[in-house]
Amino acid sequence: MSKTLVAFFSASGSTRKLANTLAEVLGADTYEIKPATPYTGKDLNWNNSQSRSSVEMADITTRPALADKTAPVAEHDTIFIGFPIWWYVAPHIINSFLESYDFSGKTIVLFATSGGSGFGDTLNQLKPSCAGSVKWIVGQVFRGRTDKATLDSWVKTLPL
Repeated sequence: MSKTLVAFFSASGSTRKLANTLAEVLGADTYEIKPATPYTGKDLNWNNSQSRSSVEMADITTRPALADKTAPVAEHDTIFIGFPIWWYVAPHIINSFLESYDFSGKTIVLFATSGGSGFGDTLNQLKPSCAGSVKWIVGQVFRGRTDKATLDSWVKTLPL
């Protein structure tokens, strides 16, 4: 079993594709962070202030329920956590994930997909959700169709 885990949340499939390619590059295990209630296209309509994702992101305390809590976090030393950027930060389901496990002594590497946004205030919004001593590495925001060579080059720059 790999000492590295790539955990990811993907609403539309772009982050899933990137995470699976990253896991191949790393020789890592994968785990998909799934909401208890999957998001529909209507839920993800950022132009509608009443859509599920808009309502969740408007309230920083929102914690969408997870479909399960079976991520093998304890078995891994380094955990890459991937997600799409929503409203310039990680979706709040990432906070739900972080609050569900003990990451003490782990290294967490953040990566994301976006059509043009950066990480924004993501790290500051995620840190309080993770108790214990954690080494945080803010990685990079990628396009969903990033190739293996690009990911391999990026991984080699990380202070792991």
